[in-house]
Amino acid sequence: MLDQIHLLAAVTVLGVLEQAYFFLQVIYARRAFGISPPKTSGPPEFERIFRAQVNSSEYFPIFLAILWQAGLFFHQGLAAALGVIYLCARYCYFTGYKTSSAERLAPIYFSSGVLWILIAASVLGILHFFLSHYVGLNILRLLTA
Repeated sequence: MLDQIHLLAAVTVLGVLEQAYFFLQVIYARRAFGISPPKTSGPPEFERIFRAQVNSSEYFPIFLAILWQAGLFFHQGLAAALGVIYLCARYCYFTGYKTSSAERLAPIYFSSGVLWILIAASVLGILHFFLSHYVGLNILRLLTA
């Protein structure tokens, strides 16, 4: 069983570490700009870092859910590779947003595209499972025949 999920688990840990890095960046920014919690407003430099972290946190559960679904129902290797690409795009989003709000756009669009690919892989994998398990229709055999 573990050989079927080890890549997904590794990408999950990388994602958690990335989230921790983003959280730390907000803490450092709070200290640098003298903004104590619960305040979330301040200089634009702080607000961009804060928003980048919050936005990344909002998308993280979606990413994890579809990463695991795509990996379990479609293909672990493909899902893990897309997961690493997504995390890289999220890092580019975060660092771009730190610089200026315009620098966040290309990475956020790219990472959203990766999420859609993971969603498609999840849907196809789950559909294949339901059709083969409950209907007895194996689409993969039909396509290769």
